[in-house]
Amino acid sequence: VQLQASGGGSVQAGGSLRLSCAVSERTHSNNAMAWFRKAPGKEREIVAALSWRGGTTYYADSVKGRFAISRDNAENTVYLQMNSLKPEDTAVYYCAASRLSIYRSPSDFRSWGQGTQVTVSS
Repeated sequence: VQLQASGGGSVQAGGSLRLSCAVSERTHSNNAMAWFRKAPGKEREIVAALSWRGGTTYYADSVKGRFAISRDNAENTVYLQMNSLKPEDTAVYYCAASRLSIYRSPSDFRSWGQGTQVTVSS
């Protein structure tokens, strides 16, 4: 699996960013996909996940109502729309592909992109 994340940047609190993850065609449109993030001094955490048919989604409590994950299987791309950003959203964001077609657990994600930095200033 080859994953290429992009779209990070620096914004002020309350702003928005949209992250994109290009998935190689060798891989798949039939894997569940997710976005994780890792902030300095903190463990990596799952932010949002989406099953390959789009029917099952997961959001961390900290981002519910502000972030939205989506996918365009025809374009082999997964997105993370981030609105109402807060300084605590500052982290490196990674897209990941699951070994399964549906989301069950963060531990199912085995393939990772290189990460994109999101910095939110107050």
